Amino acid sequence: MSTPRTGPTLLVVEDDRALSAMLVDLFAEQGYRVQAAYDGQHALHLGLTAGYDAMIVDRGLPVMDGAELVALLRARGVTTPVLLLTARGSVDDRVEGLDAGAQDYLVKPFEIPELLARVRALVRRMDGAGSVVSVGGLRLDRVTRRVSGATPAGVEVELSEREASLLATLMGAPRRVFSRGQLLDSVFDGAESPGAVDSYVHYLRRKLGKQVVRTVHRTGYRFGLE
Repeated sequence: MSTPRTGPTLLVVEDDRALSAMLVDLFAEQGYRVQAAYDGQHALHLGLTAGYDAMIVDRGLPVMDGAELVALLRARGVTTPVLLLTARGSVDDRVEGLDAGAQDYLVKPFEIPELLARVRALVRRMDGAGSVVSVGGLRLDRVTRRVSGATPAGVEVELSEREASLLATLMGAPRRVFSRGQLLDSVFDGAESPGAVDSYVHYLRRKLGKQVVRTVHRTGYRFGLE
């Protein structure tokens, strides 16, 4: 389900059909182009194949949990801002969702003006910077593959395509630990041996400093600058 508007694009992932329809109509009236998905698998496909300015994702989804969906998108280098909706309001639950890569969290039932304001804030993050990832003082332009900010010499560094893809994946969920297998699938399409991940981590460290990627013993790698 989608709306033929000309404003920012929004993906609503909500399995409650009545609530989903209400949200689609609400944001369409605000000038958004809105598409809906009702389960995690369909949302993952849309998130990987279509471009959105923001996503609203329900935490309790069929097929896969909303936080799991966000983590999978981040593992594939998708940096679209995400607002998680949930009926759960515990601190641990909010932390889990944010650690998965969501930018914001809203507990049901919510007030419509607050929802609209939070989504406007997400869209503003993307304005003029849809190709740019910024974390821990480091700034990666995914189009030009140039890194600026907290580089070793304070100068702009150009990366190869795979180096940029690996760094974007790690920066997209900076607190998440990725196994070699996950990085192999998301960055290298599973076409090479796990040693390729170690090689490209080495390349990134050589260009951007040893601290840019942190090794987590017996688990994998995570972004090292916070």
